[in-house]
Amino acid sequence: MRNTNGQTSVLVLSTVSMIVSFTIWSVFAPIATEIQKIYQLTITQKSILIATPVLLGSLMRIPMGILTDRYGGRRIFVLTMLLLIFPMVGAGFADSFAMLLFWAFFIGMAGTTFAISITYVSKWYPPQKQGLILGIAGMGNLGSAVANFLIPSIFNSYGLSWVFWNLAIAMACMSILFWVGTKDGQGTNEHKTLKASLSVLKFKETWYLSVYYFLTFGTFVTFSIYLPTFLNDLFRITALEAGIRTAIFVVLATLIRPVGGYLSDRFGAKGLLNLVFSGVTICGLFIAFTMENFLFFSVNCLIVSFLLGIGNGAVFKMVPEISKGNTGAVTGIVGAIGGVGGFFPPIVLGLTKDLAGDYMIGFLLLSILSLFCLILNHKGVNKTRLKVSPQKSA
Repeated sequence: MRNTNGQTSVLVLSTVSMIVSFTIWSVFAPIATEIQKIYQLTITQKSILIATPVLLGSLMRIPMGILTDRYGGRRIFVLTMLLLIFPMVGAGFADSFAMLLFWAFFIGMAGTTFAISITYVSKWYPPQKQGLILGIAGMGNLGSAVANFLIPSIFNSYGLSWVFWNLAIAMACMSILFWVGTKDGQGTNEHKTLKASLSVLKFKETWYLSVYYFLTFGTFVTFSIYLPTFLNDLFRITALEAGIRTAIFVVLATLIRPVGGYLSDRFGAKGLLNLVFSGVTICGLFIAFTMENFLFFSVNCLIVSFLLGIGNGAVFKMVPEISKGNTGAVTGIVGAIGGVGGFFPPIVLGLTKDLAGDYMIGFLLLSILSLFCLILNHKGVNKTRLKVSPQKSA
């Protein structure tokens, strides 16, 4: 018998906490160009700074998901948020690029809240609602939009240090609110061994979903943290204007995510992902060859944001179906690989810009990866143990 008392507060506060965390995770992207001017950075160095938080925030999703399975989402979530206060305060005192990069690495822990949130929330809802509910929980990605709206304004008004210190204060307040407003529940997996948790690695569907999420979430992260740089380099748009346009991309991709989950609940995820992968393949080609045109670039970015949101919702509809009782492990693995998908592209884009003078190669690689996912989904998912067919409500 599933206890429904407290479901709503768990869902709402997990989502809001993830929004705050993702605002911190995305703190460098909206003001990267300004930081570049302060420390006289190359484009590659700026790209490394933008991508550094993504690395730890991605790789640590695996152990954090496992820990959430074992000890419960409430305490792991609060502990993670409290620990994030330290690198945020430290970054505010940084006086060199090396020190800022050092703290940026640990700020990456904010990205692990995705695995914690999805694992925690999924245990409170029945299977037939997982697509929609996890899509709502995944709206914590809105933190990237909040960062693009908020960070440039704080920077312009108070300077770089107070960007970090204000967010540290917000995180401290959120930690207290989350602890008071949620509860432990829905049974943790007592004394599950690491070997048992990692047993999901033997399932090929874990790897299918990881590749899909590498594309859908990785591309979402790349656009959300690198789009301001695109807009500044290609069209000479100011940091504030670029932040607003990037926020629109993030909001659209995030708000459409529950729709992807809901449609997967109703009609199945496989066909939906075929549409997503086909669309991203085409849009990547269009952007590669028309990126000098602001209208074409903007329209294709909006279409991509819509497709990525649908794809993210569809992928995580399937995650809880892989291994009952090991949702945290699967979430961590798939989320980690998806996050890594947001780490390498900004660096590749920076290198190609420095070496080739444009970003065309990066978008061509996006189309090739999306085409690979389309082929993999078409050929392979039928043979997996995933239940991608529609589930009817009980």
